[in-house]
Amino acid sequence: MTAYLEPTQQSGRAFVARGLAGRVVMLNLLRYRERADYSRSPELDPGKPLSGEAAYRLYMAHTLPYLERSGGRVLFFGRGGPFLIGPEGERWDAALLVEQASPAAFLAFAADAAYLAGLGHRTAALADSRLLPLEPQHP
Repeated sequence: MTAYLEPTQQSGRAFVARGLAGRVVMLNLLRYRERADYSRSPELDPGKPLSGEAAYRLYMAHTLPYLERSGGRVLFFGRGGPFLIGPEGERWDAALLVEQASPAAFLAFAADAAYLAGLGHRTAALADSRLLPLEPQHP
């Protein structure tokens, strides 16, 4: 099974090429590791075993000030469960909706060195994820 934890160069180019203007909402689907794995970021290891969910909460605590400084905000963060409509065997532990003022604001946030210093908590926390940029539309 392939895990998706970081964007590829191709997906980054496709995001920019979409030419989104104005607000963008990022739908995050998250699957936690049973136990956080800090092998890729040992400098962030808290020195005690953590669940993936606990490590993700460390990531969120680190990230929120940078997100808010960039003009972004969390619209929703909630626990997942079985699908009402969807594959029976597929599961996501949590869903997160993050709004940014623009794609440029999102890219600036994602490139902020101080934010990136804590990104290892996310990598340690997640077994798999999805990130879908959504363009608001009126019904």
